[in-house]
Amino acid sequence: MAEFIPVPPFDLVVFGATGDLSLRKLFPSLLHRFLDGQIPAQSRIIGVARSEMDTRAFRQMVHEAHLKFAPKDHIDEAKCAEFLKQVEYVRVDATAPASEWGALKEALANGKGNVRIFYLSTAPSLFVTIAQRLAETELATPTSRIVLEKPIGRDLASSRAINDGVGAVFDEQRTFRIDHYLGKETVQNLLVLRFANMLIEPIWSRATIDHVQITVAEELGVESRADYYDKSGALRDMVQNHMLQLLCLVALESPNSMDADAIRTEKLKVLSALRRIGPADVASKTVRGQYKAGLVNGAKAPAYAEEVGKASRTETFVAIKAEVDNWRWAGVPFYLRTGKRMGSRRSEIVVQFKDTPVPIFGAGAGAPNKLVLRLQPDEGVRLWLNMKEPGPGGLRVKTAPLDLSFAEEFNVRYPDAYERLLMDVVRGNLSLFMRRDEVDAAWTWADALLAAWDESGSEPHLYPAGSNGPTQSALMMDRDGRAWWDPE
Repeated sequence: MAEFIPVPPFDLVVFGATGDLSLRKLFPSLLHRFLDGQIPAQSRIIGVARSEMDTRAFRQMVHEAHLKFAPKDHIDEAKCAEFLKQVEYVRVDATAPASEWGALKEALANGKGNVRIFYLSTAPSLFVTIAQRLAETELATPTSRIVLEKPIGRDLASSRAINDGVGAVFDEQRTFRIDHYLGKETVQNLLVLRFANMLIEPIWSRATIDHVQITVAEELGVESRADYYDKSGALRDMVQNHMLQLLCLVALESPNSMDADAIRTEKLKVLSALRRIGPADVASKTVRGQYKAGLVNGAKAPAYAEEVGKASRTETFVAIKAEVDNWRWAGVPFYLRTGKRMGSRRSEIVVQFKDTPVPIFGAGAGAPNKLVLRLQPDEGVRLWLNMKEPGPGGLRVKTAPLDLSFAEEFNVRYPDAYERLLMDVVRGNLSLFMRRDEVDAAWTWADALLAAWDESGSEPHLYPAGSNGPTQSALMMDRDGRAWWDPE
């Protein structure tokens, strides 16, 4: 049984409590933390939205959502009922003047010194307004914290406006910019793998690594997010935040400690060293795609244009050859790939090492070593090595994996990323949350690429739903003499 570190009693206010993220992720995560004994009895979870309902109806909504999104979980109904007793609902229109926020103020009046957290699971356009109302109603105390869901803006200018507005109420030490990918077990284990194993760190550089691949593939289309997604696209939705954060953790130098700012400073150095991609490099270093109709797991899937109801130039797939201009990574490309309606759901980091300098076992014997870190669906680490194939008849080299599946090795239920991150907010641990200068640096790089795409005027390449993306993505790798890692 895993040991859970206690947290102090807290009041968690979730704005946008009836939305998809809250019902699919936040409340189920809190339930699991309660079932594992990590939520003190004095804690309160207050859902806030503009829907007309009472606490009883909201509790039923939370319960039904858990049954829908986690049907395989065997939940003790009695314990679930105990958890729901800690859940309340307050109707507040976030855009209403402070005079209409009395119900929330009343609900928080007897907090008895609990850590106070405001989670903004809303559209980014409401972040500043909510922060201002919290200040006007004096609900934002000197020790309270705010959690901002991505995306924080759609470019550098809008991101800075949001951070300025929120920062006028909550200082940097009380602002938690959440990226759930940083809460995944394998992502955190990457730091341990690199800096707690002398076997790994000396070979983690251009001297032995040929290239790095980072893939985040989704089977789902845009569905209910069509309006948001068509204004965003894959670069803003996935690359600017999730994928650049993963790149940073692969590429960063060893921090002096596990202190939050020590880690985030090293990530900032990587983002600052990312080579910008200009108009002259767009064709050779990037691929934009958009899914057309196809089959996903044998089921028909509509084209993106059908889902959004119009012709669109928005990309649902991006492949990028990124480069980090520092001594450790000079000449080592980082290939980023993400897309919707892909053939399988998987997120992984592949570190491919250079081939042996002299092929003493013959040309084509074996394959370059690979370290594969699986983020989902089955978190774990797999190291591909060349071994002698057993049996008589000469010496034959076979590539085989050393496999560490976290679920099999440690025999525990691994918490969802949000479970870990929510408890880190309560503790005040900022290590797995983005600092403002990180967000600025990521948007600076992404804005340059978006401008280059606009200048090029290129249309996204179509790819069938259920595939691995457009052919041009494979060709980009082929030009470099490499190939995407796409295990069956």
